[in-house]
Amino acid sequence: MTEEQIRLAVTGAKSLDQLELVRVELVGRKGSLTEQLRRVGDLPAAERSSAGAEANRLRLAAEAALKLRFAELRAAATKSELSTPLDLTAPGVTLALGHRHPVSLVLDELIEVFWQMGYQVADGPEVETEWHNFEALNIPETHPARDMQDTFYLEGGNLPRTHTSGVQIRFMQAHKDDLPIRIVSPGKVYRNEDEDARHSWSFYQIEGLVVDEGISLADLKGTLEAMMVGVLGEGTKVRLRPNYFPYTEPSVEMDASCVICSGTGVVDGASCKLCSGTGWLELGGAGMVHPQVLRNVGIDPVRYSGFAFGFGPERIAAIKYNVGDVREFWRPNFNFLDQF
Repeated sequence: MTEEQIRLAVTGAKSLDQLELVRVELVGRKGSLTEQLRRVGDLPAAERSSAGAEANRLRLAAEAALKLRFAELRAAATKSELSTPLDLTAPGVTLALGHRHPVSLVLDELIEVFWQMGYQVADGPEVETEWHNFEALNIPETHPARDMQDTFYLEGGNLPRTHTSGVQIRFMQAHKDDLPIRIVSPGKVYRNEDEDARHSWSFYQIEGLVVDEGISLADLKGTLEAMMVGVLGEGTKVRLRPNYFPYTEPSVEMDASCVICSGTGVVDGASCKLCSGTGWLELGGAGMVHPQVLRNVGIDPVRYSGFAFGFGPERIAAIKYNVGDVREFWRPNFNFLDQF
């Protein structure tokens, strides 16, 4: 191909789309000038230098011609657009604005409630050591409670955290000489879960911790009631049931009165579907911090006591917005998310 042929091919393009086709034919990966450069290596050694120089010259000439023609066609297209009559009465195009995710809304509401009660927000790494995630919480390697939080593991012994309790351990270690402690620790956690309408392998959790002199289970219940009223509304009641967690003693399961049937278990004469007719919604676990956990972080359990609690904002969001499957929150379904 000669330089004249290149010039004619480029100037013959009457639109930007046509020019792009010419560019591909000339200098694309399989273009004629690209193939010419590749064939230089197959020539005898005595011919390679001159042939390579000529091929490079033609390629540079093609690129310069393409650049010039692109500028000419772009200017012509702009001039054409500006000369087209503009209808100033035509309706404009409204840009769609985003909004907060429903789980983020619930998290913000929870943090606001705890901030009003004097709590601060604590954060920590999502990849934890086994000591912070398990052992400091009375869950040694051979403890059967690890089956309750079956998880993923990384090389080197670390793991994606199964709860945000590791944040509490780190905070207590850093502030053991600066008591009292009142914190909430929201964040993503990871577990080897079989997904269903109420479980996922990755989800948000928010945990709370209070350590001070004279803390009792009554303080825990009052805190949980204030939290649930702040998020689910006035009239919400809290029920505590005995349970087991290795890092609290005594341990309790926290239920809140159903927001649909107001705790009656009945809606329009039929059993409430949200709470299955019980009048109660299971939300999370809580309890008094185990004395050994306090010892593990260097706090005297004789002088100090505390309570801790944890629950999933997805669960609360599902209850608040009457969503039957928590997986809906994280599916790429904008029609669903636009409701909020």
